[in-house]
Amino acid sequence: MATSPFVAPAAADLPIDLLRRLCAAPGIAGREDAVRALLLAELTPLVDEINVDALGNVIGVRYAAPTADGTPPRRVMIAAHMDEIGFIVRHIDAHGFLRLHPVGGFDPNRLPAQRVLVHGHAGGVFPGAISVAGRPIHLLTPAEVQPVTIPDLFVDLGLPPDEVHAQVEVGDMVTLERDLIEIGANVMSHALDDRVGLFILLETLRALDGPQPVEIIAVATVQEEVGTRGAQTAAWALNPDVAIAVDITPAADTPGASGPDIAVYLNRGIALKLMDTGLIADHALNQQLRAIAEARDIPWQWDILGRGGSDAAAMQRTRAGRPATTLSLPVRYAHTVNELASRSDIAAAIALLGHYLSGGDDPTVAT
Repeated sequence: MATSPFVAPAAADLPIDLLRRLCAAPGIAGREDAVRALLLAELTPLVDEINVDALGNVIGVRYAAPTADGTPPRRVMIAAHMDEIGFIVRHIDAHGFLRLHPVGGFDPNRLPAQRVLVHGHAGGVFPGAISVAGRPIHLLTPAEVQPVTIPDLFVDLGLPPDEVHAQVEVGDMVTLERDLIEIGANVMSHALDDRVGLFILLETLRALDGPQPVEIIAVATVQEEVGTRGAQTAAWALNPDVAIAVDITPAADTPGASGPDIAVYLNRGIALKLMDTGLIADHALNQQLRAIAEARDIPWQWDILGRGGSDAAAMQRTRAGRPATTLSLPVRYAHTVNELASRSDIAAAIALLGHYLSGGDDPTVAT
């Protein structure tokens, strides 16, 4: 039986500076330009051809090794999304305070007192603070304290009103501001969703040596956070045989949750998605991945996500449909500035994806 040549990097050897640069690149849905430029630079040496489609998806193709009988190889699409959750400027008042319109899903109660970067149309980038309109909380009675909503929030740039109006306009991009740090055996940053998926995709390709039994179609998608739009158009055009999304999934293994409230755990390996609100994953594909993980001693766990989804749903339902699933990286505090992921789980994701691709998507290759 053939043995996979893939050698996965150890958790300690992961190039965290690349992940830091990916997280730092600003890019909400529809404004992924800076992320795309970084992806093109990193992905181009790892593939045989690369292009950017009309919607802005980056598509890299690694050709397959020739088959013994000359039949076309299977084509596997691996997708991770470039966009992060953020805002656009909805209104600028006479005093220079900004109001926001969300691009992606937020818990508004986690936003007050956070820092943002406002990317002005004239080219400037301005730090700002999110606050809540109304009297300060220390002047309110307990009965007057209400849950925060997005319309309650404003951004203070600390600039004179005339300068704000000259540099910023309605529609400008606003991103959350928090640098990646290493915390214990983990990493913590804003925008790990889904820059860590891009990182896993890049490091898997980097570790794969030469052509593989399958044609690998690596896609960095746009506009996932607003409805998996990039994956839908890319999958339609590419029409792969198999589709796998690489994304995060919330790890609720923290105080206040227990038992069935916890779908996945940090430091227990990469999760195989069973279903979410848009996807019922292909059972046979999941079992292939499970068999490889168990044969290779790669830590893994099942994932059922009650709310939310990934690019897998769009890829699964494009054209006549195809087998699809999601490799879900457990992340605590998802959709906040403090998303936290385990280095060992990231390494497990790279190992499983790499062994799957180098095995020609045949589960027996790992036994």
